[in-house]
Amino acid sequence: MCRDSLGGFPHEQTQRAVLFSLLNDRAEVGREESGQTVLTAQLFFNTVCVCVCVCVCVCMQSCHATKPDMLNVHLVPHTHDDVGWLKTVDQYYYGDRNDIQHAGVQYILDSVVDQLIKNPDRRFIYVETAFFYRWWKQQSSATQQTVKQLVDEGRLEFVNGGWCMSDEATTHYSAVIDQMTIGLRFLNETFGPCGRPRVAWHIDPFGHAREHASMFAQMGYDGLFFGRLDYQDRAHRMREKEQELLWRASDSLTPPMADLFTGILPNGYNPPEGFCWDQFCDDPPIRDDPDLEDYNVDDVVKRFLAIAKNQATVYKTNHIIMTMGSDFQYENANLWYKNLDKLIHYVNALQAKGSKVNVLYSTPSCYLQELHRANLTWALKTDDFFPYADDAHDFWTGYFTSRPALKRYERISNGNLQVICNQLEVLGGPVSRKGPFGEGDSQTMKKAMAVAQHHDAVSGTEKQHVANDYARKLAEGWQHCQVVVSNSLAGLSSSSAERIYCDNLNVSVCPLTESSKKFSVNVYNPLAQPVNWAVRLPVNGTAYSVSDAKGRSVDCQVGVCVCAAALGLVFQVQAPPLGYTIYFVSLRQDGPPPASTQKLNICVYVLQFLQVTFDPDTGLLSSLSNLETKQTIKLTQNFYWYNASDGKNMDSSQPSGAYIFRPNSSTPFGISRTAKTETVQTSVVQEVRQWFAPWVSQVVRLYTDSRTLELEWTVGPVPIDDHLGKEVITRLDTSIKTSEIFYTDSNGREVLQRRKDFRPTWQLKQSEPIAGNYYPINSRAFIKDDEDQLTVVTDRSQGGASIQNGSLEIMLHRRLLYDDFRGVGEPLNEISSIFPEGLVVRGRLLLSLDRPPTAADTHRPLAQQVVLQPLLTFTDGELNSNTRLEFSGLQAALPPAVHLLTLTQWDKDKVLLRLEHQFQSWESKRNSKPVTVNLQVRHSETHIWWRISGPPENCRLKPFSLSQWRSEPSCSESDSDSQPHAPDFTRCHR
Repeated sequence: MCRDSLGGFPHEQTQRAVLFSLLNDRAEVGREESGQTVLTAQLFFNTVCVCVCVCVCVCMQSCHATKPDMLNVHLVPHTHDDVGWLKTVDQYYYGDRNDIQHAGVQYILDSVVDQLIKNPDRRFIYVETAFFYRWWKQQSSATQQTVKQLVDEGRLEFVNGGWCMSDEATTHYSAVIDQMTIGLRFLNETFGPCGRPRVAWHIDPFGHAREHASMFAQMGYDGLFFGRLDYQDRAHRMREKEQELLWRASDSLTPPMADLFTGILPNGYNPPEGFCWDQFCDDPPIRDDPDLEDYNVDDVVKRFLAIAKNQATVYKTNHIIMTMGSDFQYENANLWYKNLDKLIHYVNALQAKGSKVNVLYSTPSCYLQELHRANLTWALKTDDFFPYADDAHDFWTGYFTSRPALKRYERISNGNLQVICNQLEVLGGPVSRKGPFGEGDSQTMKKAMAVAQHHDAVSGTEKQHVANDYARKLAEGWQHCQVVVSNSLAGLSSSSAERIYCDNLNVSVCPLTESSKKFSVNVYNPLAQPVNWAVRLPVNGTAYSVSDAKGRSVDCQVGVCVCAAALGLVFQVQAPPLGYTIYFVSLRQDGPPPASTQKLNICVYVLQFLQVTFDPDTGLLSSLSNLETKQTIKLTQNFYWYNASDGKNMDSSQPSGAYIFRPNSSTPFGISRTAKTETVQTSVVQEVRQWFAPWVSQVVRLYTDSRTLELEWTVGPVPIDDHLGKEVITRLDTSIKTSEIFYTDSNGREVLQRRKDFRPTWQLKQSEPIAGNYYPINSRAFIKDDEDQLTVVTDRSQGGASIQNGSLEIMLHRRLLYDDFRGVGEPLNEISSIFPEGLVVRGRLLLSLDRPPTAADTHRPLAQQVVLQPLLTFTDGELNSNTRLEFSGLQAALPPAVHLLTLTQWDKDKVLLRLEHQFQSWESKRNSKPVTVNLQVRHSETHIWWRISGPPENCRLKPFSLSQWRSEPSCSESDSDSQPHAPDFTRCHR
């Protein structure tokens, strides 16, 4: 049996197998050592180890014949089914709440299958596995057999194949891989090789990330098609016939490993104008009875031929594609197919009279195959497709930040699932799923997280009740995972004492720590390297003692919390790789009083590695120094807001909304020129607390032994009593000479260069100087010159820009009063019973100052620590004397360049393991090198060694033609500088 592109492969019988393979064919099984198999894996720059294999598809040849001397028009029947948007996932599937939007996915699939059976020439593609999975479970065995036959014959083709069509700006790559895995695995296990998608189909996301293309290429997809492209970029590509191109989606992986043929669809994802035959379309059907007065075949054919010939003028080959469908269409598939059958018949009938147009039912895979056979050279692209605008004043850059609380909750949930729930299910063994705390599972959380990656979910572009539903599903999934975690930790520690989860520590709420005089803290570290982490717990006592698993006293301090009169206990913890350690906390009766706050009367704050200065007159930051590298920069930071457009101006009627960011002015309003301040200084942490307004505050923290400066901001409720929508930013202004260039990550992996008012492959006519320079920041952004690099690591996806030389601004919160006319139909104005006056959001920015050649050595592991932060669980009172106080699932930490991306239960006897080299080839002299890892994994309870099986050298999904696509020369390939560097796109205009 063959697994999907993120699945596994056949294994020899072992007691416990770990699925493991490399995308660049460098994996081998080492020699036997004491009965243990050692896997030697060599990892190259930014490679991800995933389980892949070669599948020889035995599907029947399904592509209709084309005619080489004619213009071949490939009609692709499809439906675009959002996994939540105006309605919830459940409402869309069942067809509920049609007062909001008429849509019922179950009826679409019923109708399409019925119509495909009636005519073997017909084709259909389907994308959203989350919906198809539901529908499939409800079908009879006879219907399932029929559908399998349709798939085997290529009449029903799956494209993309993930649980959803993920957003590309606000998703983290680890969550994208997971949602693709769950969808592709279902398709493979249900339909075998013929169910394997060959094409990525991202027709609706609002801009396209290079990292997504890289992942699709590494997963083995033959090509990518999408619908949304900046209007200026599209005009340029139409003129140059470059709407089909080769996307080189990594500057670290050797071509063609991350090369992906990419096609831009002609009508977004809609049918040509006048040819929509869904039940809610107004276009007339084909009336082909010649005895009728309204016979229209000649007119329909004439209009279609004109559209086809016009489209052909902006594409390179004698093959063009037309998407015949749109949002939630084909609920009555007979309407579509009856008219498409007639269209094909009557257009092709003209060939007998000399017409050179051939129309056929097709799929993206069949269309792609014809493009490959053309054997042409294609334009090469090495950057990405952000930002996206569909008109001069309509930049889709607001959603980079929309619904910041949901974005943070999704990121926390990703950490809870990605490593903690999945890892502990593996490390704890069968007892994790059924143990002293009951029955738990990780599947509920996996599906909730997969749905949350949808391009109208984590993006923040859904209706409010749908956003609430996404959050509810994540919370329900975490409840299931908590049982797994509790059972696993009980087994690993030999203690079945009740475990408490404090999910509201971000607002200083934990009933146990606030009431107990003695408790323990289990700190689980999901990373494959040791971690140091600052723990902050709300307490009611004024003095506590803290000790570690070895009984050593740990420096701690109690201080007054910023948010209330409550007290907070702060101490540093150290946790082993892929394991836990336990700390003990006891109330002291004779301890010192809590640390008091003082007015800002000391301007310089120095700890071991960093020095921070403040202006005593304004209370604002004034400089940052790295004492190790002896570098200092001027640094000021403040908060501002852009007045959101209401659409009532001469230039455009476009307002700001969930999608669109459009400020009324290029100059933001300052919230305050000064900050009210107070300070707290202890041996554990130094804090400067700043208040800029009743709705904006911040804590600047410098922890002992930390190489980063923490800015914990709190924004909200954003006032709107002045009837002005507000887009709230923080801006860092520095002495760094940036030359209007800054850098952002792509989905948390590779970093791309950005330049103000510039696009690498086309000449930009800038019409929105602020919104048109905003880019997605998923986990980090930085500015640099030859001497200094300031990196900002974020705790969620946000939008950011560098508008002024030496500055970096990040949008934190949005509260808007108008809809932006992109379909949502409500303003982005988040209120609830908890926040009746408006949403309050809290978050963190972590700043590091380094020399550019070594900066990645800091920000790469730091970003992983923020995404995959330790899990804290609490136990009241004393622990049993037999409790195991420390555990690590690894004999030794993995090298800094190697990230443990996935460790999860695959089935009863197999575990899925993914490793990745997390550094780009140019960013670190120390860590941007191939790494060889001898990996041994031991069973958590019995210390039986798991046997790790390596795949054959050729066990890799290989596209039929990926290595044979030919590209035109790229200016980025002509760089002769052999030194490691970030690719410079500033000279790449054609």
